[in-house]
Amino acid sequence: MYGWIWRRLPGPMAVRVLTALLLVAGVIALLMFVVFPWIEPKLPFNQVTTQ
Repeated sequence: MYGWIWRRLPGPMAVRVLTALLLVAGVIALLMFVVFPWIEPKLPFNQVTTQ
């Protein structure tokens, strides 16, 4: 899959590296600001009981 993405990126090597870094940063930002806050209330981490 990563090879397929790498082959589809346009431009010379420097442009491909920059584009790949921007794609990774975009995915991380999407996870941190959209996915994780949406799923956090659904996780049972706040319901801890000790005996």
